[in-house]
Amino acid sequence: MRTSIKLLCSLASVVGFSVLATDLKVGDEAPNFNLQATNGDYYQLSDYKNKQAVVLAWYPMANTRGCTIECKSLTEDGHLIREYDVSYFMASVDPLDDNRDFAEKTGADFPMLSDPSKEAAKAYDVLNMVSVASRVTFYISKEGKIIKIDEDVSPKTAAQDMADTLGTLNVAQKTK
Repeated sequence: MRTSIKLLCSLASVVGFSVLATDLKVGDEAPNFNLQATNGDYYQLSDYKNKQAVVLAWYPMANTRGCTIECKSLTEDGHLIREYDVSYFMASVDPLDDNRDFAEKTGADFPMLSDPSKEAAKAYDVLNMVSVASRVTFYISKEGKIIKIDEDVSPKTAAQDMADTLGTLNVAQKTK
């Protein structure tokens, strides 16, 4: 079963298969989550409220082509995102051990969140027809509101695109 899902996800990333993922809208309160990350810590959206903006990048499956490309973009060009007062995460419904392996293979230097219960993925309405998350990035303000939903993520330029979007959204830059 897992091999079949992996094959479908790989095929989807090759042919550009996309399912519009979410019924959430800009201006909605972002659903809270409390998910364990590859570094062993738990991250809860409510901990960032009134403190820092958050970027939550859902991805289909660890160790697949498109997801690997996206993760490497965020690793290699993450300094562009870190210029902003923001915390950013990649998240999937993969088990934590799969994401840990994926993070190690890609050299991820940011938390990758695991949602094997799929509760957060359901709250964000990103589960697709093969029960994995669609590639959707949510930009969440310090106030906890969704300020942008990107359902047209380019894995190769994900970090640059995130940084550009943060600038367009007037997210504060870190003071130097």
